[in-house]
Amino acid sequence: MSEAVGLRERKKARTRAAIQEQALRLFAERGYHETTTEQIAAAAEISPSTLFRYFPTKEDLVLYDALDDAMAKALEEQPPELTPIQAVRTAMATVLGGLDTDENGREAVRQRLAYSVPELRARLYEQYVSTIKVLSKAMARRLGREPDDERTRLWSGAVVGTMIAAFDRGEEALISDPGFAERVDEALAFLEGGLEP
Repeated sequence: MSEAVGLRERKKARTRAAIQEQALRLFAERGYHETTTEQIAAAAEISPSTLFRYFPTKEDLVLYDALDDAMAKALEEQPPELTPIQAVRTAMATVLGGLDTDENGREAVRQRLAYSVPELRARLYEQYVSTIKVLSKAMARRLGREPDDERTRLWSGAVVGTMIAAFDRGEEALISDPGFAERVDEALAFLEGGLEP
């Protein structure tokens, strides 16, 4: 990747994060249904058309999960001697442990909205499928397999399904719960005995 492309991608990521931050702030202050995309664009100091280039729908402002990419990157950085589940557990601990107070708070708002607003909760399935794809591709690269490797995809589905079961607690502020990371880690440890790809 050229330096110019890398700089452009980092700028886009910062803009996306800033837009989502303003959206989550307004949703927390005013409510999801009471906040308009025009208000979010104004708060982020961008035009509505720019907002929709980054987030095609209002729902996407909540459902976009920057942690997926951070998890994939952390997973690929784990030492090769770790088993796949050990690598996922370590990557998750690294990413979640690296969130500062503000990031943790924003993620709690995002998750609370995703689970409590009916139309968002209905779209969570799409988010889960996206997370499975991200994890599967990262693990396939780690294992030197093709990106669409069937066993890696099935394994990723099992991992994501286990994580969902561990943290789907309705309207609670999931990630801000002190036991969140431990619950997910324990659930992944439970898989470790027989679902390696």
